[in-house]
Amino acid sequence: MEKYEHLITDVRINSPADTAGIKPGDILLKIDDHEIQDVLDFHYYEVNEAVRLLIRHCNGEEEHILIDKDEDEEIGLEFSESLMDSYRSCYNNCVFCFIDQNPKGMRDTIYFKDDDSRLSFLQGNYITMTNLKEKDVERICYYHLSPINISIHTTNKKLRCEMLHNRFAGECLKYLDVFNKNNITMNGQIVLCKGINDGEELSNTIHDLTQYIPNMQSLSVVPVGLTAYREGLSNLLPFEKEDALKVLATIDYWQKICLENFGTRFCYASDEWYVLAGGEIPGEEYYEGYMQIENGVGMLRSLIEEVKEELEYAIPDDRIRNVSIATGEMAYPYICNLCNMVTKLYKNIKVNVYCIKNNFFGGRITVAGLLTGRDISEQLRNMELGEHLLLPENLLRQGEDVLLDDMTVDDIEKTLNIKVRIVKINGKSFVESIIE
Repeated sequence: MEKYEHLITDVRINSPADTAGIKPGDILLKIDDHEIQDVLDFHYYEVNEAVRLLIRHCNGEEEHILIDKDEDEEIGLEFSESLMDSYRSCYNNCVFCFIDQNPKGMRDTIYFKDDDSRLSFLQGNYITMTNLKEKDVERICYYHLSPINISIHTTNKKLRCEMLHNRFAGECLKYLDVFNKNNITMNGQIVLCKGINDGEELSNTIHDLTQYIPNMQSLSVVPVGLTAYREGLSNLLPFEKEDALKVLATIDYWQKICLENFGTRFCYASDEWYVLAGGEIPGEEYYEGYMQIENGVGMLRSLIEEVKEELEYAIPDDRIRNVSIATGEMAYPYICNLCNMVTKLYKNIKVNVYCIKNNFFGGRITVAGLLTGRDISEQLRNMELGEHLLLPENLLRQGEDVLLDDMTVDDIEKTLNIKVRIVKINGKSFVESIIE
């Protein structure tokens, strides 16, 4: 059996591990005589009220340490790697891969393609299943890791191999059956490419995936993102309004079938399709709890309803404010409407809403989350910005104040000579950031 060693980099103060005398620099070898491969094993075995750790101290001495704690209380250890293991990279060369469309000269982490089932469970990332080994599938079922988010794209095995440029891409769809048999909750995703997996292929894929309801609780359909940096890549065509209408019609057709037979709409279109089609964003009941909001499904509707609810309980006054908001082309008209709702109640508040064109990635990229500090700074130079510039938090790398082009919030503040406030993507934060 392979032996694993994990360097402890921090011990949380007053945690059970701290009380037991474990120090940074010690090495975790086992818990209750179990080898700890990664963070999944660690969290699985640390939940008991009494756990016995095999620790190798900095002086090389090994010691068994018994820890008594509350059930489900964390031991309090931090490791050099968040997964306690290296990240697993993607084996594919997908025709639609967004990372391949990044310009040169960005930080190395931008170009890393992860395809790690552990990140699917822990962070909500989507996996293709192409680098899953039988032991990985067994672990998912043994630990009952749910939900697992899966990039499916098509159930046509031959076509999936072509789209992912991986000869095993079709065969690994068998893992859907294994997960379903073991009652693993799944969410599916289809990145739609014009003339490839749309039309009849899309309809067939949705049909094939309905067999996994209710364990597959949702399926999102999102359009391929096309940047200006596609030299040497597959010749993909952008979707136009008529295409979007056809996609929405297909999804609507299957939603009706799924509602009648399973009591759920099951498949959902991301917000971009409705904007591209020039139609209304569906009502809140359409999204059935926003199961794929992080995938751009219902994000606009959720924000609209939350702002309405927040303003319903607002007490208007005569406060004076002048602030600015920067957003992408897709969300711009909706943000303008929401700001009008705020200023209708607060007469002395002025909100300058600016639509930022994505010159960095190209005009086909219209979502706010892919805007860069450079575009924001250049396009807002000499504009009226008021007291604060409000930017959505999805511009930033998780847990940091860095945008995609490595500009920081501080860089933007210095360039524009304005205080920047980062706003969470919810109605309460949106309204409070404007009026307070």
